[in-house]
Amino acid sequence: MNLKRTFTFVALCGYIFFANAQKLTSPDGSLVMNFSLNEKGCPTYDLTFKDKTVIKPSTLGLELKKEDANKKTDFEWTERKDKDQLDKKANLMNGFKIRNTRISSTDETWRPVWGEESVIRNHYNELEVTLDQPENDRYIIIRFRLFNDGLGFRYEFPQQKNLNYFVIKEEHSQFAMAGDHTAFWIPGDYDTQEYDYTTSRLSEIRGKMKTAVTENSSQYVFSPTGVQTALMMKTDDGLYINLHEAALVDYACMSLNLDDKNMIFESWLTPDAKGDKGYMQTPCNSPWRTIIVSDDARDILASRITLNLNEPCKIEDTSWIHPVKYVGIWWDMITGKGSWAYTDDVYSVKLGQTDYSQAKPNGKHSANTANVKRYIDFAAKHGFDAVLVEGWNQGWEDWFGKSKDYVFDFVTPYPDFDVQEIHRYAAGKGIEMMMHHETSSSVRNYERHMDKAYQFMADNGYSSVKSGYVGDIIPRGEHHYGQWMVNHYMYAVKKAADHKIMVNAHEAVRPTGLCRTYPNLIGNESARGTEYESFGGNNVNHTTILPFTRLIGGPMDYTPGIFETDCSKMNPTNHSRVRSTLARQLALYVTMYSPLQMAADIPENYERFMDAFQFIKDVAVDWQETKYLEAEPGEYITIARHAKNSGDWFVGCSAGYNGHTSKLSFDFLDPDKKYEATIYADAKDASWDKNPQAYTITKKKVTSKTKLTLKAAVGGGYAISIKEIK
Repeated sequence: MNLKRTFTFVALCGYIFFANAQKLTSPDGSLVMNFSLNEKGCPTYDLTFKDKTVIKPSTLGLELKKEDANKKTDFEWTERKDKDQLDKKANLMNGFKIRNTRISSTDETWRPVWGEESVIRNHYNELEVTLDQPENDRYIIIRFRLFNDGLGFRYEFPQQKNLNYFVIKEEHSQFAMAGDHTAFWIPGDYDTQEYDYTTSRLSEIRGKMKTAVTENSSQYVFSPTGVQTALMMKTDDGLYINLHEAALVDYACMSLNLDDKNMIFESWLTPDAKGDKGYMQTPCNSPWRTIIVSDDARDILASRITLNLNEPCKIEDTSWIHPVKYVGIWWDMITGKGSWAYTDDVYSVKLGQTDYSQAKPNGKHSANTANVKRYIDFAAKHGFDAVLVEGWNQGWEDWFGKSKDYVFDFVTPYPDFDVQEIHRYAAGKGIEMMMHHETSSSVRNYERHMDKAYQFMADNGYSSVKSGYVGDIIPRGEHHYGQWMVNHYMYAVKKAADHKIMVNAHEAVRPTGLCRTYPNLIGNESARGTEYESFGGNNVNHTTILPFTRLIGGPMDYTPGIFETDCSKMNPTNHSRVRSTLARQLALYVTMYSPLQMAADIPENYERFMDAFQFIKDVAVDWQETKYLEAEPGEYITIARHAKNSGDWFVGCSAGYNGHTSKLSFDFLDPDKKYEATIYADAKDASWDKNPQAYTITKKKVTSKTKLTLKAAVGGGYAISIKEIK
């Protein structure tokens, strides 16, 4: 809902009156963008922040796929008459003239269904540039929106006689850096973001790429200097720069390829199985390319550019969409203690033919009725909303790595999982069930079963689904981040909305703010999450980088809350360690924003530390407002959040390899009220590797004038629950 909206339109300029260069200034004057055409008629822009260069002059444009000279032009097999023009028709990069420009301003506020604050301001100045390409008798529009914290731009392709259907060979949007910045990056890959972040100079990316690439179930690294967005950088003169995209719809996901001699990033789209990068029909447009910039790292976290560049909510009735705090049958299987599969005696599954009633249970299958009821009881006792169950459906014995089309049907349970009884039992306890749909990346199969699977959910009390896309995509040759898959993820979200189902997609394309338009997209993984703590561990500073990178596009289902950090206690053959203190696991519920938060450990481990578990029970999952108290990417993040419809506040701090000492001011509190703070902190001798479960809990009366010094250990943190005293 828009609360206020103001437009100010400035002149239209034609060829005769137009000066080639156009200047656009942010509402507060801190950012200035210049646009012009160079001597070749190529669109060019640059960007400064407080007179410091953010983007040096950079060119824009697209290269289209050359049309087949022998292809017939219609169903009558008419020979084409434009064979001599096919080379020049592939050019959408230069030869432009400016037809007109329009400058406007927008200042509005809107209310998200859920979010980090209850009201978001959308304030920008806009430059719309219409560019004619006389040689091809066609035109495009480049639209720039300049906010106080950054720039968004996109290409728009109006319908016209000479630009109707076209295929993208590559988009050539440049981002020319002003120096050899420090970057927080993961390898450019068409299929996965599940990498640890590398911190290096831009010039060091090539040399560090080999060690940055670690094994994954599906991956395709495209370049020795390619990186993924959201890319976070810091300049030597103190600027923080973030490159990403917004509103990725019917288009291939963008990565960035670095010319490391000239320090120029250029867009690099994900191809399809044929190598093409986008099939387009006008009218259409690209996603927004975003540049967030500030001299204060906290402003990067506070930016709402990604959301603001997406369309308003398209779901008329959102009453069924709500934040969820859940537990689930997951971590015991991730660590290897339990199993998704029902039996070890079936080596090849054919759904509808394999007779599980004749199979010998392996005794490790976690998704059995009795165990699920135990989780339901735990959720009900401690005030959780839902229970996730993975491995409940037939087919897990041969689900991975077989390039198998008909892998799951999403409705047929194993013999030891009673769907109706679980539905009855959970409903009686006031607990929702969370469905799990692992597709094994057989996307055609998922779409084949989707309507039936969603209806099955609705019939059996499942209001949300965790979907997964592990492995190589079927149709074979497609990539996780190509246009075809981008459209599939959107299809799944829209289809789920028809059934009033919320979606939490894992291994899907990274978020680009589409949760504003479709708020039933309540979560994504799309990065290296907690599961990797059982696969060798995440970097100690991982959660001090993710809010500056992955979370710029939307919330992450990071699945925090692991209290037993030694995985061998779950499974003696698993020697991995969670590289975090217990206190930091609490902090992640605040610093790793999501309206979907899991208490990911098993009940038995929480029962050993019930005093610390109280924070997970108390912490909110929907927020009235958020204050970013401290931030330095790779080092530390401290965030305070005000719970929606409550006077309560929660604070979290996550620290990296150097630990962190906070001099905390409580000036974000209401000066007319008093509060009691419960502080969950690392003990003096705490460390992620030697003493992760050493924590202290203290209570303290606080007001807006209170100041407090708190220390986070290496890989540690602290969490504070602040409740109003009435």
